[in-house]
Amino acid sequence: MGMRRIRRMQRQLDMKTSRRKNGVVKKKEIARRQVRMTALLKAGKVPYIPSVMSWLSQQLGKKSTRITQADVDALLGS
Repeated sequence: MGMRRIRRMQRQLDMKTSRRKNGVVKKKEIARRQVRMTALLKAGKVPYIPSVMSWLSQQLGKKSTRITQADVDALLGS
């Protein structure tokens, strides 16, 4: 076996364990962020601060300039 192959296999193993370990932390952070953003959405109206608009854009699958208050209300209602 060549050294290149060994390094590649070691790197693949390291990345696999890293994904497994960090995935748990990321899921918890996603849940915390959703609670935080929902609270901010209930407190205000469109337009929101950029971080909230970015999160909304990701959730709705729309550009932030295309998001309306009706979209936000529908998201909060579900």
